[in-house]
Amino acid sequence: MPVNTAPRAPAPALDTRYHVETPEGIDLILRPAGLVPRALAFIIDLVVRGVLLTALYSLLSLLGDFGTGLATILLFLVTWWYMVLFEVLNQGRSPGKQLMKLRVVHDDGTPVGWAASLTRNLLRFVDMLPFAYTLGIISCLTHPAFKRLGDIAAGTLVVYAETPLAAPEIPEAEILLPPFALNLAEQRALLGYAERSAQLTAERRLELAAILSEPLKVSSEDAEKQIHGIARGLMGPT
Repeated sequence: MPVNTAPRAPAPALDTRYHVETPEGIDLILRPAGLVPRALAFIIDLVVRGVLLTALYSLLSLLGDFGTGLATILLFLVTWWYMVLFEVLNQGRSPGKQLMKLRVVHDDGTPVGWAASLTRNLLRFVDMLPFAYTLGIISCLTHPAFKRLGDIAAGTLVVYAETPLAAPEIPEAEILLPPFALNLAEQRALLGYAERSAQLTAERRLELAAILSEPLKVSSEDAEKQIHGIARGLMGPT
């Protein structure tokens, strides 16, 4: 079968999964967290800090001026180090992130370190400008990985915590050869679609398959079958 090697326009992304390849050649698939779960995690952390500071202030107020001085120091420490300590010492998870099943990692998927955590948290004051996290919200909504400015500067990513998944199964289909040479990203996209098709509604499967109908040179109705056949070929004998 002749292979079409002519350049093609990049197809729209199938989803927001973030692919990372480690120096050892291991593929990691991360799911960046959007604005809503991140905001909820931040609100939970605000409540936790508020309760903690209220309890400490109540106890230290009994010590008079000395207690007031200690309370001021504790306010600084809790405000600036609460997030950093939890992120570095608790696998990228503050209490709010842990409840929302989120964690902070470096862009390459490795655990977040002191320098990166300090950078992303110190730059919160920039994300808060001009008020109510305006710049941070705009950055999250416009960045493909939902990064606020602090994450961009620190090279960090807020992702959903990994959960054990059952081995995916590709639907039965006749093995087909692709009508053109596939690069690694395109192979991953086809395999990802086939592996996750059982979890999607028929409407969503048709919508995603239609994205590939033109480069595959088939109708949108036949694209799903074609994708499954190519995916079977990419998997090889099983």
